[in-house]
Order: sequence, then C-alpha cells, then structure tokens
Amino acid sequence: MFYPIWKIEDTPTHSLTKIDSKMKQEKLKQVFVLLAIMALTFNSSAQSFENLNHLPGHHLKTYYSDGSMAQAENMANRCDRVMSFYASILQFEPSVTLLVLSPADWTKYTEFPVYGMPHYDDAQILIVASEDNDFWKSFIPAMEKLPSDLAKEISTTYASKDGELTMRDFFDLLAIHELGHAFHIQGGLKMQRKWMGELLANIFLHTYIAEKESDLLPALTVFPKMVVSSINKEDLKFTTLEELESNYGLLGQQFPQNYGWYQCRWHMAAGDIYDAGGIKAFNALWYELQKEKEQLDDAAFLLLLSTKVDQSVANVPLNWNE
Repeated sequence: MFYPIWKIEDTPTHSLTKIDSKMKQEKLKQVFVLLAIMALTFNSSAQSFENLNHLPGHHLKTYYSDGSMAQAENMANRCDRVMSFYASILQFEPSVTLLVLSPADWTKYTEFPVYGMPHYDDAQILIVASEDNDFWKSFIPAMEKLPSDLAKEISTTYASKDGELTMRDFFDLLAIHELGHAFHIQGGLKMQRKWMGELLANIFLHTYIAEKESDLLPALTVFPKMVVSSINKEDLKFTTLEELESNYGLLGQQFPQNYGWYQCRWHMAAGDIYDAGGIKAFNALWYELQKEKEQLDDAAFLLLLSTKVDQSVANVPLNWNE
C-alpha cells in the first residue's frame, strides 16, 4: 500500500506538516515504485467491458466507470488530438482502447497494483484514473524544503480551482507518454536501448504539448524538475545509462527511487531536445529507429543520433554523466 509522503494542512497557505525523516525516506521509496513500474508490463485482468459505460465517437474505443463521463470525455478528446496530430505526421495510427476507471473498477480491469498511474498494457489498452487519489497527492512536496523559486512554480502550476495542490495535471498528461509506447510498439520501431524507449515516449509527449497545448508546458515540466532537485545523486546506486541497461529489471524491482530519477531526467531531456530541434527532431528519430533493424554498438548508435537525427538527442548519452 502507498501513502502520501507529505500531508497538506487544510489552510489557504498550504501549511505543511513535518514527518519523521526516516519515515519520509521510506514513503519516498514507496511512491517511486510506481514510476519504476512504468518500465514493466501489466496485463488487463478482464477483456470484456460490458460493465463499463461506452463513450462513442472517438479514435480510441473508450469505456468509463459510472460517474466518470466528464473525465472520460476530457481524456478521450485529448487522445483524439494526439492521435490525429501524430497520424498526420507518421501516416500511422495504433489501435488502442481507453479505460477511465474509478477506484472500485481499477482492480477489475488491470493488474497494476496502485490506483492512479496511467499505463499501456500488452492487450493494447490504455488505463487511466478518473479521480484524484492518494498516489498523486503523495508527490506534493514539503515546500519549505525546496528552493523558493521552485516552490513558487509548484504552487502556481499545480493549484486546483479550490486552492489546494494537486498533481492531477501532470499525471493526466502521462497518458500521452503511454500513447507514445503504443505508437512505437505497434509501429515496429527498434529502440536500440532501453533508455531510448522511455526517452522517445517522453519526446512524443513533450513535442505534442509544445506544438498543440503549450499552455500545459508548466504542468509537464515542473514536476520532473521538482523530483530531480529533491534527490541527491550521491545517494543513488545507479546513475549512468550503461548501468541502467545492465540493471533495468533490478531497478524497477529493488531501486524504484533510482528509476524515478532516471525517468524524470528523461522528461527534462525531452524538453531540451524539443527546444533545440523542434518537431523535426522527433520525426528524424522516429524514422531512423523504424528504418534501422540491426542492433548498433554504442559508437554507431551515437553516430546515427548525431548525424541523422539531431545533436540534441546525441547529447543525452554524451552529457548524461556531467
């Protein structure tokens, strides 16, 4: 079971309670398990959606829990826009079913252990939460522990209409990251490296938001910055991309905080890549990974990225350890 790391007092100023340091560290490890699980595969526990409500008229076959129609409409409409945007560029559209689930329905339709994290499974199903939840709330930080400028960014970016902090806007956007996996898996791309599979999904996400919904860039970018700034690199067991490749499964199972650090750095790298190369960087990366079917060694892969994609993509492995 996962619990919030920090609790927000019910006050207009978001006064935060302090908890024991050891307990906070343990809960931080717990919530990062979910980021780690993004690297793993989960299957839907049911293939019949007759007990859910059907929402017709969208690119994705969409089903939702009782009381979740508004959230289902919002998510399906966004996925429609993402699918149309990339289908026009790639001349390809994957087959995906979207489930927008309440806590009561979550365990009926997925083996994913904790409510709240968007994920795409082997059955070509994208599963998202319909409600704010304890998992999302667990990422709300102790603001007094952060640099004042970052604390201000978080308060401004993630405040709900009633003035409370919520990470919903970030986690809802992760559905686009998962659609990125649907595109590259069904599109037959050879990712070359495990880290590239995640980086591509993040470039897919960042590029769409920057191109079509740029008002949401803060919701996408502040969260990874917050996570990376809260972790001391010296405390991590693995930090290089080579270590990630060799210990990918181990990271997900035994070092979830470590994996979360990698994931958030890929989010930040995706922003740098878009800023440097724009949508052309994504297009070039997609087509090179689709075209190249042989496994490349490090030197050849780096040459491909720098000469045929964009130097900003090559800079990810080149500058990772700086």
